[in-house]
Amino acid sequence: MAPIQKECDYLVIGGGSGGLASARRASGMYGAKTIAIESKRLGGTCVNVGCVPKKVTWNAASIAETVHDAKAYGFSFQETAPFDWTTFKHKRDAFVQRLNGIYERNLNNDKIEYIHGRATFIDKKSVEVKLDDGSKQTINAKKVLIAVGGHPSLPPIPGAEHGITSDGFFELEKQPKKVAIIGAGYIAVEMAGMLKALGTETHLFIRHDKFLRNFDPMIQDRVVAEYERQGIVIHRYSDQSNLEDLGNGWKKLSYKDSNGEGELEIDCVLWAIGRSPEVEDLGLEKIGVKQNQKGLITVDEYQNTNVEDIFSLGDCCDKGFELTPVAIAAGRRLSDRVFGGKEGARLEYAYIPSVVFAHPEVGTIGFTEPQAKEEFGEENIKVYNTSFTDMYYSMMDQDEKVQASYKLICVGKEEKIVGLHILGLGSSEILQGFGVAVKMGATKKDFDSCVAIHPTAAEELVTLK
Repeated sequence: MAPIQKECDYLVIGGGSGGLASARRASGMYGAKTIAIESKRLGGTCVNVGCVPKKVTWNAASIAETVHDAKAYGFSFQETAPFDWTTFKHKRDAFVQRLNGIYERNLNNDKIEYIHGRATFIDKKSVEVKLDDGSKQTINAKKVLIAVGGHPSLPPIPGAEHGITSDGFFELEKQPKKVAIIGAGYIAVEMAGMLKALGTETHLFIRHDKFLRNFDPMIQDRVVAEYERQGIVIHRYSDQSNLEDLGNGWKKLSYKDSNGEGELEIDCVLWAIGRSPEVEDLGLEKIGVKQNQKGLITVDEYQNTNVEDIFSLGDCCDKGFELTPVAIAAGRRLSDRVFGGKEGARLEYAYIPSVVFAHPEVGTIGFTEPQAKEEFGEENIKVYNTSFTDMYYSMMDQDEKVQASYKLICVGKEEKIVGLHILGLGSSEILQGFGVAVKMGATKKDFDSCVAIHPTAAEELVTLK
């Protein structure tokens, strides 16, 4: 039986946030006949195994911290049972499933045809889709968006398959008693903070002496120090050679670190060593779409690939911002330009705020101090720093207090703010507002002219000396 043939104006491969945002804008606002293809669950990484379930878990960890802190404020709690990970996990799953349903209803509302299957290019205008039942469809499209996202990577060591990735973390039915997390990026740091706060003995293996190495040095130094204060065991200059399944739910990790060679028995190993684009079976080589050395699709500032009428955005392209709101914004602007007649519409990949849901939170926008020195010259920048104890910790013993740290990086005589980096309670919410100001080109004088809200942590940003 020959494959079913379909035609459309716009074919979106990938049902994550970026692809769906572009599809909905193209169809719902501009009337383009649109088909969306997804092989897994709608919503992509963010909804299913990323931002959403991560933030719910972070909330649980924050509540655990609050319960601990409450004693300093005179409250007395008797824990009748430990944290119920299994119940929490099932409720989190149910929440994610509701979001999957909302995404599908939104596609229907915007008259987008949704196909659940795996897509492969036949040629520059045609894609073959293998459906769940094994049958195939051929779709001919005038324009194609590749928004397939990425997947976690595993290391090339014996036994790596006995560990899990961030995807597997959200499938855990029981809370690990003792975990080894390998990685130094935001995923590893977030997972380590959450698990430690919920009571898991946590070991964090990093390749150098610090983690979050793409962030400002102040952030690196402060988060490393705080994690060690909390009791997270950091294995510096580490390398893993083998992971053995001991057969009783436990594993043995062989490694070396700054202290020499060692072995660690744990019941969970979480690999957070990076992500790769989900392009392996797309057939990009058939149509000549260029990729960089990491397999990421090369695009220009308008999300165009080197092949006419084929676009890419999100985690599978080489723009370097693997953030859901970035993909959504890029997708909407792409449809504005391609289908809405808004010539020149594109996402500006500059001064994009981002947050690490560590414990405590980290917020950053713009240049780090080393980047600013390289870009503008050390003689042209001025840096404002402050560290302080949030009033929340005023009732606690000295060894329980957490230092907040803020930094502004300014350029030129007008002291335009080109970098803002904050660490402390509420940093995510604080940054969203201050991010608007930085994006608008605010100066230090603008910040100083704003009357402080007292007592808050954020007031420190408008009173820096």
